[in-house]
Amino acid sequence: MVVAVSVPGENGSVATASAATVPAEGVSTLTDDVVASAAACDDARLRFVFETLVRHLHAFVEEVELTSDEWLEGVRFLTATGHKCDEYRQEFMMLSDTLGVTSLVDEIAHRASTGASESSVLGPFYTENPPGVAHGESIAAPGCGVPLDVRGHVRDADGAGIAGAALDVWGTDGDGLYDSQHSEHVVDCRGRVRTTEDGSFAFKTVVPQSYSIPTDGPVGAMLQRLGRHTFRPAHLHFRITAEGFAPLTTAIYAAGDPYLASDAVFGVRTSLIEEFRHGDASGTATLERDFTLAKTGAT
Repeated sequence: MVVAVSVPGENGSVATASAATVPAEGVSTLTDDVVASAAACDDARLRFVFETLVRHLHAFVEEVELTSDEWLEGVRFLTATGHKCDEYRQEFMMLSDTLGVTSLVDEIAHRASTGASESSVLGPFYTENPPGVAHGESIAAPGCGVPLDVRGHVRDADGAGIAGAALDVWGTDGDGLYDSQHSEHVVDCRGRVRTTEDGSFAFKTVVPQSYSIPTDGPVGAMLQRLGRHTFRPAHLHFRITAEGFAPLTTAIYAAGDPYLASDAVFGVRTSLIEEFRHGDASGTATLERDFTLAKTGAT
C-alpha cells in the first residue's frame, strides 16, 4: 500500500507526496525502497554505483546476520579510521590496501593491454610535488642506509626514449621508515627526477627495506585480530608522467624478499620484481630498470 503524506508547500499550501510502500506483514521491501530513493538522481553512473552498493551491502548484512553490537563496532571502527588520518597519513587508503580493494581497482583500470609497464598500488605515503633532483644526484640524506644507484630509461610502446618525463620516486630509509613517519617530517628518500633527451634517468637513494605498515591504528588492530602479518616486501615507488602519455604508478620489488608472496597490501606483480645488485666493492648497490608508457587514449 502507498501512504499519502501531507507536507507544507509554498504560500501555506499543502502538497501531497507518496511515501515508500508499506510492505505486508513479514515482507521486507527495505532494499528496494533504499534503491528507489535515488530514482531522481540525474547522474547515471552515480545512481548505478549507489544502487549496486546498497544491494550488495544489504545482501552482506543479511548473509552474516549482522548483530546490532557488530554494526555499532563497525561504525566505531570507521570513525577511528577517519580520526587516524592527517596530512601525513591516510588510514582509509591503508584500509583499502589491506582489503585488496586498491589492487582490484588497479587491475580493473588496466585490464586492456596498452603495452605499458605493469602498475602497482600508490600506497599511503605518496606526496605531491616532491623536491626536484638533478640527473644522477641523490634523493636521500647521507648515511641513512646502504647506497643505491638507480638508472634506466622511460620509453614509449615502440621503444623510443621519452624526453622530459617526470619520475616521482619514494621509498623507505635504511630503518624501513618513510620520511613522513618520522616526527620531524623532513623530506628524505623522496624526490622528482626527469629523463634526458634519450629518455634515460639516474639518481641515488638507499636500498629500501621490508617494513611493517603502521600498527598503531584501527587497520593494524584489524590485521592483528585476523592473525595476518603486517609486512610489505622491500620496494621503491615510481609515479611517472609525460605529456601525451598516460601516467604510470608502479613499484619495483626486491627479488628474494621473504614477503613477496604475502604482501600485506597485495601489491606485488611478478613483472615488477627486480634484483637490487650488491656486487660493488664500494658497498653501493645498483638497480637498473626501464619503464614503458602508453600514449594517452591507447587501448
